[in-house]
Amino acid sequence: MNILVTGGAGFIGSNFVRMILNGEFEEITNLKILDKLTYAGNLSNLEPASHNYEFIKGDICDPLTVHEALVDVDAVINFAAESHVDRSIK
Repeated sequence: MNILVTGGAGFIGSNFVRMILNGEFEEITNLKILDKLTYAGNLSNLEPASHNYEFIKGDICDPLTVHEALVDVDAVINFAAESHVDRSIK
């Protein structure tokens, strides 16, 4: 199964990505990560993980970026979010 993890460089998303890359979900064979890399997402969160994934820097609010990221994807797991309530309201 090919999956896309949005917000995969954030705290929760990167922990989930490491679980995938450590083989905890054997049915997942291909991984893409889409993250905007703002204050909450950082590539260093993915450093302990192997690099068996495709990273896409982008915003889930950009339809073209999402459309391109969804090529050959069977499922999306969304962890992309604003961690501050004030920013989420905007």
